[in-house]
Amino acid sequence: MLFNSLDFALFIVLFFCLWPLLRQRKNLRWGYLVVASSVFYGWWDWRFLFLILASGLIDFLAALIMVRFHRLRKVMLVGSIVGNIGSLAVFKYLDFCIGNVNWLFEAFGIDCNVHHASLILPIGISFYTFQSLSYTVDVYRGQLKPTRNPLHFFAYLAMFPQLVAGPIVRAKDLLPQLENTHSTTEQQRWDALRLIAWGYFKKMVIADSLAPIVNLAFSANTLSPVSAYWWMIITMFALQIYCDFSGYSDIARGLAKWMGYDFPVNFNHPYLARSLRDFWGRWHISLSTWFQDYVYIPLGGSRCRRPRAEWNMWITMLLSGLWHGAAWNFLIWGGWHAVILSLERLTDWPRRLGSLRFGRHIAAVLVFGLVLIGWVFFRAESFGQAVTILRTMFSFTAGRSNWIAEQLGAKSLLCMAIMIISELYFYVGFDRLPLDDIRLPWSGIRISRIAQPIAVAFILTMCIFMRGQGSTFIYFRF
Repeated sequence: MLFNSLDFALFIVLFFCLWPLLRQRKNLRWGYLVVASSVFYGWWDWRFLFLILASGLIDFLAALIMVRFHRLRKVMLVGSIVGNIGSLAVFKYLDFCIGNVNWLFEAFGIDCNVHHASLILPIGISFYTFQSLSYTVDVYRGQLKPTRNPLHFFAYLAMFPQLVAGPIVRAKDLLPQLENTHSTTEQQRWDALRLIAWGYFKKMVIADSLAPIVNLAFSANTLSPVSAYWWMIITMFALQIYCDFSGYSDIARGLAKWMGYDFPVNFNHPYLARSLRDFWGRWHISLSTWFQDYVYIPLGGSRCRRPRAEWNMWITMLLSGLWHGAAWNFLIWGGWHAVILSLERLTDWPRRLGSLRFGRHIAAVLVFGLVLIGWVFFRAESFGQAVTILRTMFSFTAGRSNWIAEQLGAKSLLCMAIMIISELYFYVGFDRLPLDDIRLPWSGIRISRIAQPIAVAFILTMCIFMRGQGSTFIYFRF
């Protein structure tokens, strides 16, 4: 069920009509969340509900056995890892491995063609398997006491706002919240509405308007030879994927806040980063911190010698790239980020450049350019296409400016301008101005009490009248 669908609109109205009546008692509240989340996910394909059930039961039981039988802790942890990563590997990476095995056979002249499994990739499998696995690991480390109520556990694991595209919420953060009945305040409901409205705007107006232009550019039989065109297309894709994914996260956070729960911030203006390390502290924060806590630090992190620390970082970034998709392009994307992170560690250039006059602004531009190069590999349909596009981007071949504008379209250029201006708003620091202290002279009413409702109404109006072609969220396929 898509957030930007009529089905979901009806679903969410019915959910919140019953929510005040059913949230008062624990088991009733948890059961209602499980049933509602099952309907939400099963609307796409009910058969994959059994996959979530199996993944969750493995970790629910493993955690209980860890506490009850201390000597079996490691066995249960291994079983949890094998169960979760195994299901992810079968559904997401099996055909990728088969394709590479066939390529090796062909390279060595061996006449053996292994047939692809052609399995359907369950939506959100990369998210809920990581969320479920982190529960078991935290129990193993002694950082979390396991719940003995399966409804409590599955209300956490399958909670519908973040089920299919994050943010990846940790059990130690959400399980305690689910224990209590949270009555929301007026301010919380208003904050939730603002998050939801902004999330829908980013998805329906910005991302969905840019998507057709980007898709057409990458699917063309003959790629454009104009350098400026591809810089514009990659910038459009950077804004598209950011608005698409962060828009989903904002909607999910807003829905949870309406229910009385707090989800972590998943994006913090990543394109304003002044180093790639800073970028990963702002982009898909729930995933980057997951890899940090469950991969990078267990490998040794940066506490060991530099060669080993670099090795740990490279493994983490390559796995992060592979998490995004079963293709070499994603591995190269992760490797590109690892290269830049290594250069930052060796040269410390972001800090050195930032100490100069206007250096921090130059650093932000350079980091954005490096991120754009990485997005070429992420979005390209093949490695060869990515190389061709990069070669064109750095050939600096000229083209008629009006021709480029005609190719991109006025609406997409307007969407780019809106997002760039909104990001500059935060970059300059206008969001930190004490607007609540400014009052209208003739009435004493705070400007924010008038401006914010007008802004939300305007945003929702644009979602209706300026929406692009409806499409699924990009991260559904991850």
